[in-house]
Amino acid sequence: MTYSNFKTMCRGAHKLALSMVLAGGLGLLAAPVAGFSPAYAYGPESFADLADSVTDAVVNISASQTIAEKKQGSGPVSPEDMFDEMFKQFNGQHDKNVAPQQHKATSLGSGFIIDASGIVITNNHVIADANDITVILTDGTKLKAELVGTDPKVDVAVLRVKPEKPLKAVKFGDSEKMRVGDWVVAVGNPFGLGGSVTAGIISARNRNIESGPYDNYFQTDAAINKGNSGGPLFNMAGEVIGINTAILSPSGGSVGIGFATPSATVMPVIEQLKQFRETRRGWLGVKIQPVDDTIAESLGLGTARGALIAGVDEHGPSKPAGLEAGDVIIKFDGKDIKESRDLPKMVASTPVGKQVEVVIVRKGKDITKTVTLARLEDGEKLAGNDQETGKSQAVTKSVLGMDLSALTDDLRQKLGLKDEAKGVVVTNVAPGSAAAEKRIQPGYIIAEVAQDAVKTPSDVAKKIEELKKAGKKNALLLLTDPQGSSQFVTLAIQ
Repeated sequence: MTYSNFKTMCRGAHKLALSMVLAGGLGLLAAPVAGFSPAYAYGPESFADLADSVTDAVVNISASQTIAEKKQGSGPVSPEDMFDEMFKQFNGQHDKNVAPQQHKATSLGSGFIIDASGIVITNNHVIADANDITVILTDGTKLKAELVGTDPKVDVAVLRVKPEKPLKAVKFGDSEKMRVGDWVVAVGNPFGLGGSVTAGIISARNRNIESGPYDNYFQTDAAINKGNSGGPLFNMAGEVIGINTAILSPSGGSVGIGFATPSATVMPVIEQLKQFRETRRGWLGVKIQPVDDTIAESLGLGTARGALIAGVDEHGPSKPAGLEAGDVIIKFDGKDIKESRDLPKMVASTPVGKQVEVVIVRKGKDITKTVTLARLEDGEKLAGNDQETGKSQAVTKSVLGMDLSALTDDLRQKLGLKDEAKGVVVTNVAPGSAAAEKRIQPGYIIAEVAQDAVKTPSDVAKKIEELKKAGKKNALLLLTDPQGSSQFVTLAIQ
């Protein structure tokens, strides 16, 4: 090969490599991805225009609470408090007859304006128990805020301020249109530093962090820190698609895992708080639990799906509609229930008083019931059980590692059970047994086995034997704890 040919080959290779870098970013040969625009391969050129258009609508929230100082010996005392007390005694300042003084504790957070007249949104936990709430605008203006309404369940609060002139406001966007990988921008007040802008993507949708009954957070890697709580998460159109609420962090600072409540979750709540100063959620009146593979097999569902009714509230709308413990709700108001935690969100967002069709599976058959939803908050007022746990020693039979006894008047009194409580009482659980693994405890009542009611320990033993002969691997039990809460549990048949 001549030198001139070698140079020509190198130039060709250089051009090929350059074209690969320009097309693919890293020089990797790959076919174009369908629906992917190369213009966004490196992300937006800048977030400056977006930030400039929304930052004036993002505010700092200062919430102060008056706290009485601890009296001497009234509880745990920090080293600083001990030193302060010793200093007062040394200087003759201590007087036991002096009433405890009060001091103010202040928390800082973020919020955003959704109405130019002065409606501000933030997290409930930012202003919880506050005596005074101050909204601080980007120009430093401080406005005293009135609490319009708050909802701890989705951690949102609505405030109102009275500005001298219309304020800059932002609007909500459709969080349902957001996809994993979409760009987002978080604006807030991290660590009290003032307005800060961070950018990232939607890392995941529908995250459950077990903070409440309606968890369906966006996860984002846009930096969220303490003080960002209550601030907005924007899409690239400058619309609020989430409220920054929580972070996962061992250090207290951002590690790229933040959580925002989607706008679709908070918008109906905000409208209710603005209109009524309280929430008005739909209420079905059932206690539910997840359907796992063993429960699905026991009920003949095929695949694990839906929400299993573990109990029906005596005062709730499901009782007259004919829903029963053991039914599996697979569809609500025309929408499929893929997993149990889908149902509370659907019910809560449905108007009170609406008649909805509920499709259930009962003993292998699909049945449709019509339920007129009541108001959740009214149901919560009716709820309340202060029963105490007791223990009985009247053992009559042992089944699956449990000692069982008939439910006598004496046991009812000892366990503090209501007259309508029915079933068989668990009086002892053998360590290492299947029942112990499922955390069944003395005082629990077995109301059903394989969806058949049981009244005596012999009923339980007989039903277990029938399941064994039928080749079943698990027994489905409906249990009620001493507080009156019911749930289904599957026990392996030994």
